[in-house]
Amino acid sequence: MLIPVDTTSNRPKYQQIMDGILMSIEKGGLAHGQQLPSINELAQQQSLAKVTVAKAYEELRQRGIIRGQQGKGFYVVSTEVSSPLNIFLLFDTLNAYKETLFYALKAVLPANARLNLFFHHYDRDLFQSLIQNNRGNYQYYVIMPHFNEDVSTIVKQIPQEKLVVLDKSINKLKGNYAAVYQSFEQDILNALQSAEDLLAKYSCLTLVLSRDQFQFVPEGILAGFAAFKQKHKIPCVVVDTFTPALVKPGEAYLLFSDRDLISFVKHVHQTKLKLGRNIGLISYDDTPMKEILEGGITVISTNFEAMGRTTGRLILEKRPEQIANPTRLIRRKSL
Repeated sequence: MLIPVDTTSNRPKYQQIMDGILMSIEKGGLAHGQQLPSINELAQQQSLAKVTVAKAYEELRQRGIIRGQQGKGFYVVSTEVSSPLNIFLLFDTLNAYKETLFYALKAVLPANARLNLFFHHYDRDLFQSLIQNNRGNYQYYVIMPHFNEDVSTIVKQIPQEKLVVLDKSINKLKGNYAAVYQSFEQDILNALQSAEDLLAKYSCLTLVLSRDQFQFVPEGILAGFAAFKQKHKIPCVVVDTFTPALVKPGEAYLLFSDRDLISFVKHVHQTKLKLGRNIGLISYDDTPMKEILEGGITVISTNFEAMGRTTGRLILEKRPEQIANPTRLIRRKSL
């Protein structure tokens, strides 16, 4: 097959090769399963450098249009040539606020963009294998590195121009890549300071971490909570696990786990306590349920919809910018 390349055009030659192949697929000249000319053949036909042809084939492979077979060449594996973006998403787990983030991201991208979603469930080995096994198959990699250990050596395997780090920054990962992240330490300090007037009526504030395989608590949260404890008069306590025995009248609680939130509210009902009056409650990460539960649960939360939209814009505009996503206290009846 002959793929025309105009040497007088300002459009890069590798993009002209891509355009020619995509047009041929669209018009039926290339069918699913059909073999393309080898890199050497096409380079000789058009008097091009092999690296130019290889770049065009690599871009098409990352878009999922063609696939290479060792020793056999390249074949058409998808005739959906209109899809401009093929994106790898690696989240920790799926929950309500991750859904909000996902759909906000999806809404910004073209309707025919392909988003393949994976989960690592806080398993470092799974995180590593998912990245390694999908390396080179996508145009962008949106990674949520929810680990308190360093994973920079794993994430370095992704070319920086294709990387977006999401929600949590990676301190040891240097370079020119995109990121939309929370500043956990400063954010929780600012949020608790903004609630000083509400917390003043309580004798103690207890942070319940719920450290288990289903809940990630960034180290920055503990640092920010400790900073608040040093700066303010209210006694502050950190515990790893929620039990009903923790709940005492006249005290306030900051919960991470939604399972703990439900257990807490049930216990408050059983003991006839009144949220926002003789016992206080703050939850981390907002969801639609928390807006209406018990007339509204006070939350410390980033704006996950904004995080998704910003991520989408960075991808569309190919901007390697690192942006802090705002977090704030949302006052409701529970405090």
